[in-house]
Amino acid sequence: MPEAAHSGSVLLPILIFLGAAVVAVPVFRLAGLGAVVGYLAAGIAIGPTGLGLIHDPASVLHIAEFGVVLLLFIIGLELKPARLLAMRRDISVLGAGQMVLTTLAISAALMAFSGFAIRPALVAGIALAFSSTAIAVQLLNERGARESAYGRRAFAILLFQDVLVAPVLAIIPLLAGGGSGGWNEALIGFAGVLAAFAVVIFAGRYILNPLFSVLARSGAGEVMTAAALLVVLGAALLMQLAGMSMALGAFLAGLLLSESRFRHELEANIEPFRGLLMGLFFMSVGMSLDGKIVTSHAPWLAAAAVAIVSVKAVIVYALMMMSDCNKRDAIAGASVLTMAGEFAFVVFPVAVAVGLMTMQQAGLLAALTALTMIVSPLLAKLHDVAASRFRKREAGRPAEEIPDDAKGSALVVGFGRFGQLAVQVLLAGQTDVTVIDSDENRIRAALRFGFKVYYGDGTRPDVLRAAGAQEARVLAICVDDRKTANAIVEIARQNFPLTKIYVRAYDRVHALELLELGVDHLERETAAGAVDFGGALYRALSGDADKAAELVEFVQARDAERLVLQRSEGLMAGDYGSTAPTPEPIVKPSRQSEPLSGDTALLVEEDDVSESGSAASSSDPPNGQTG
Repeated sequence: MPEAAHSGSVLLPILIFLGAAVVAVPVFRLAGLGAVVGYLAAGIAIGPTGLGLIHDPASVLHIAEFGVVLLLFIIGLELKPARLLAMRRDISVLGAGQMVLTTLAISAALMAFSGFAIRPALVAGIALAFSSTAIAVQLLNERGARESAYGRRAFAILLFQDVLVAPVLAIIPLLAGGGSGGWNEALIGFAGVLAAFAVVIFAGRYILNPLFSVLARSGAGEVMTAAALLVVLGAALLMQLAGMSMALGAFLAGLLLSESRFRHELEANIEPFRGLLMGLFFMSVGMSLDGKIVTSHAPWLAAAAVAIVSVKAVIVYALMMMSDCNKRDAIAGASVLTMAGEFAFVVFPVAVAVGLMTMQQAGLLAALTALTMIVSPLLAKLHDVAASRFRKREAGRPAEEIPDDAKGSALVVGFGRFGQLAVQVLLAGQTDVTVIDSDENRIRAALRFGFKVYYGDGTRPDVLRAAGAQEARVLAICVDDRKTANAIVEIARQNFPLTKIYVRAYDRVHALELLELGVDHLERETAAGAVDFGGALYRALSGDADKAAELVEFVQARDAERLVLQRSEGLMAGDYGSTAPTPEPIVKPSRQSEPLSGDTALLVEEDDVSESGSAASSSDPPNGQTG
């Protein structure tokens, strides 16, 4: 019985954490508030402030911090040294600017409005200037914006903050009056940091890859997982012993392994642990909110939280605008860096230990830190909702921004993966072309590569007219969505009857729909690549390049005939063995086509098999070979 009771006491907290996460996170995600807010709310509910199911949030937070460590390791794996080198200006300029300006602003506010002396105010300002790497990266991931321009700049600021952990911890005793001994200790600590960096770099370059090679040959998958955790936690511990951030050590280890052939294996092994520990971290932050302090100092905490969030947002916005970000990206970047960071929970106890702060001041600041970490994801979500509504309103704006001299002989609607390749052919042939798209992110990306793309909603006749559809010789519809493509075809046929219409077809069924709408030419996006791929396979297997080319041409011609039959008789028609006469197809089977017609072959696709139950029987290909 005692053993059972003990076992129950160990399992109960685990069940509480899992149960709270399983209930809260789906609810908040379905409500559109994201997983971070769900974890924070779950932590508040089960912590001392809520139901009191967990009584020691601090011990949980120490374990949960390994989630941040593993997160930084995975980011390092994905980043690679060359990309980090390319970010050096953002890291140094944006990171330093954010820390200095935010520290000065918060310190001055604490001295002016809260009665803090200069030294505790400075320490508090430094601690609160840090942002939570875990929350910020999670918000970027939920937006799918980690690789965006503002996402990279936000991460550069976070990385600079991780580098500052050791100097901040070293400077606190000096602010408390450590004297010359403090400087000596700081120098010794700096030497230790350099030594730790040297060890991690040496191990990453010369030891880890041979080690993983040996383990891979052993065939024991669980040992590879253990080795991955060993590397991450070992690097984190080494940096912690040197006075640096554990997360920085893990990031450095990941960065050194980013070029390794074991990178994907390591990421797959670490990812499950990272996800669970990150959820535990967010829940522990929610649990750390002291309800008594919050209720007794509610006005001060509310005002201070609003002030900190606002100050940090304004400073990051200004810095991003100065770094050539557009206004929308600067606002988006500022919205993910408004919270205080988990490092504050380390700084305040140290400040109390050296006599820079009282216990009451440290408790208030810790509650303030937790409050900003809870409020910040909500503000980020409000930003996302507002940005989404703004984009919808903007989609309805008139098209007069498209200048008259932009009208070319070809008008391309849609600049996705298909449209980009088509436009390159036109430009290479020195064709006068106008391109419009309704995705501003895509338009900004196009500008970086030298393409001039105008904003415009192709489903509006006035936009097409303003872009020159009436004067264009060809209207090329390259949008991703089949319903949108069909709508544009109908609008163009009704309003611009003299303009030829070329359309990208999603698949065979969509191709038949477009033929019924009366397009002049259609191109299935995967057709040419798929038939070329089959030809390459045959060439590799037989070694006969001429035969492969002959088979490719045969499949194209046969499929074009079948499409015409399907147009008149339905999708079930068009057996390969059919010898019924066919009219001249709109979609040409030959690659010897005129400019702007492109490759026009149509292939049998998965939808043919699924719709008819089996692929049609094949007639004999050339030379009697079976296909």
